[in-house]
Amino acid sequence: MGMACDASGGLLATAGADRKVLVWDVDGGFCTHYFKGHKGIVTSIMFHPDPSRLILFSGSDDATVRVWDLATKKCIATLKKHFATVTSLAVSEDGWTLLSAGRDQVVNLWDLHDYGLTITVPTYEMLEAVCVIHSVSPFASCLGLYKQRHGKKRSGSPAIDFITIGERGLVRIWSSEGAVCLFEQKSSDVTVSSDKEDSRRGFIAAGMLPLGQGLLCVTADQEFLFYSPMEYTEGCLNLILSRRLVGYNEEIVDMKFLGEEEQFLAVATSVERVQVYDLASMSCSYVLAGHTDIVLCLDTCLSSSGRTLIVTGSKDNSVRLWESESRCCLGTGVGHMGAVGAVAFSKKRRNFFVSGSSDRTLKVWSFDGLSDDAEQATNLKAKAVVAAHDKDINSLAVAPNDSFVCSGSQDRTACIWRLPDLVFVIALKGHKRGIWSVEFSPVDQCVITASGDKTIKIWAISDGSCLKTFEGHTSSVFRASFLTRGTQFVSCGADGLVKLWTVKTNECIATYDQHEDKVWALAIGKKTEMLATGGSDSVINLWHDSTALEKEEAFRKEEEGVLRGQELANAVSDADYTKAIQIAFELRRPHKLFELFAELCRRREAKDWIEKALGALGKEEFRLLFEYVREWNTKPKLCHIAQFVLFRLFSILPPTDLIEIRGIGELLEGLIPYSQRHFSRLDRLERSTFLLDYTLTGMSVIEPETDARDVQQDKSVMQSDIKDPGEEPLAEIANKEQQEICEEPKEKASSKKRKSHRSRDVAYKKVKGAASHKSGSAISSQA
Repeated sequence: MGMACDASGGLLATAGADRKVLVWDVDGGFCTHYFKGHKGIVTSIMFHPDPSRLILFSGSDDATVRVWDLATKKCIATLKKHFATVTSLAVSEDGWTLLSAGRDQVVNLWDLHDYGLTITVPTYEMLEAVCVIHSVSPFASCLGLYKQRHGKKRSGSPAIDFITIGERGLVRIWSSEGAVCLFEQKSSDVTVSSDKEDSRRGFIAAGMLPLGQGLLCVTADQEFLFYSPMEYTEGCLNLILSRRLVGYNEEIVDMKFLGEEEQFLAVATSVERVQVYDLASMSCSYVLAGHTDIVLCLDTCLSSSGRTLIVTGSKDNSVRLWESESRCCLGTGVGHMGAVGAVAFSKKRRNFFVSGSSDRTLKVWSFDGLSDDAEQATNLKAKAVVAAHDKDINSLAVAPNDSFVCSGSQDRTACIWRLPDLVFVIALKGHKRGIWSVEFSPVDQCVITASGDKTIKIWAISDGSCLKTFEGHTSSVFRASFLTRGTQFVSCGADGLVKLWTVKTNECIATYDQHEDKVWALAIGKKTEMLATGGSDSVINLWHDSTALEKEEAFRKEEEGVLRGQELANAVSDADYTKAIQIAFELRRPHKLFELFAELCRRREAKDWIEKALGALGKEEFRLLFEYVREWNTKPKLCHIAQFVLFRLFSILPPTDLIEIRGIGELLEGLIPYSQRHFSRLDRLERSTFLLDYTLTGMSVIEPETDARDVQQDKSVMQSDIKDPGEEPLAEIANKEQQEICEEPKEKASSKKRKSHRSRDVAYKKVKGAASHKSGSAISSQA
């Protein structure tokens, strides 16, 4: 429920719903103190600002404040003068007074010498935060001037000035001397005008910003309000709201650009006020509050007198006319019997607006009777009224020449009425669901409608015929507006998509998906043609026309690519493969990179060239190379180069560098199966070659080299052993017989073969007999 850090930043205290107070060592991450004693949820917690005093304060919804000694780990005091939840704690500048604020509508000041109650300040509202104003704060200087002017400075102990905020949404400044209120805001900036108890919302937290930057207040509906240091002018204290940050937009139902330069955006959300955003900082510049129920629609215009006007329609059955400069309501229109769901300003004369309601009527409201200096909102008068449709009216559009107004209804029709008397002209029938949006073309005599039947149609005003139908959304279309002088239009719908269409070709040229839910609101700047979209996801997206920038960027990249391509060609012609490979990586040209690696593989010094080229690459380029190799490895024609490069990569990069490459696991998973397939194919090819060798050997076409050498050696040994004088060597006899066989005709070859076999047998017997005779004589001589 709360956290606090001590002055050194080393300790963190937490207050929990388990009625415990824990203190943690920030660096070590362990609990150093465990305090229990509160009988209810601990709602607030605070260290003493003096680091030498190890004291911790905690407040609870048991209406007590406890003081804990961190040195002895005990509760040294229990303060019991509150009668409701204690919501906030603060310590005076001198460190000897504790301020506690609670929902019992009082602030108690306690003396830390004896922990006794010094004074009770009644505030008459349930408080959520109390902040002490230090003497160096700009608030203190303004208060000093104010006290001197009003004679409130007294002698004695210095008074403690403090700020309180609470359920009323007002910032008030108090002085402990006399328990008086020195300053109170005239009106709340929380801007909730409902008087119902269950819907009243105010501030829930506050804090003094460091370095005198002012006061920060947090509202219950998730807004940050930054108040600049106070000003003392004309004898009065003024508190200026310098900035408002909206933390949650609720459901965005409508929006329009505002101002002559369209630097603001007026947004209607599911609350009873309109927020105006500054597009430069996207902070909420101001809020228009006055409706008592949800604002459903709005429109903006620059009047003929130069004032920027805003008209809003609400669920409280009324319309309001606002001026953006003074941020005040100029007029209120009452008369509708249902929620006002559509409003539209005059486009040409800009002296009236039209409203449509769930009571199925249209009303034309005039600006007559408006005063420039009127402090009170005047009652607007309706110049014309007509019962227009059978169901709720969802959208209105006024023609560029102010001669017609078009209304779109839930009864599946759009009707065109002649202004200013609302005379019926024609009905546009053809949609199968309710119509959510209507708009006149800025250049042609036609109307565009968007419907819940997922289609967009363009209608001719002259005869009410449907000219074109656009299909592409997968759900209801809520908005459709023309762009680029009617040649294009943009649409959005319940599918969360924003689509850009070309009217001439019926083609959707772009689809943008930036929303998580229905897109209810669409605004188009007339000068800048900037888009703003918002919807149920509470997000406002701004869209800029980037066509010219994209063309310029594409031209620049093309020009740079041509220059780098020429450098690549020069490097290849100079055989500077290292530079060529580097440029190919920069240009992201995998085909050229493959050609360079293929050229290197055909060179003798391929290993040195590739190692030199790969050594100049970074981790991101290695990852890119692995992606290229993975693609090359999938194709049999390119796999040899891929495997060659892959082998060199694994030779160069150690495993420690490989695992640091982003996505290396996924890349290797894509390389392994194809590499295994290539290895299996090569293995099958190698085994097939052995079958060829075996076949040729069996056909006596070739003989194994080792066997031939052994046979030749054996023959030479035998010849040297059995050679006698007068006899021819057996090898010469065999060669002669072989030559005779080759020289004879083919028909005598078989008979010659038989003779040669017989002569070989005779020669073999002679050799055998000679060998036995020689061995016998050797044995006898030895004996």
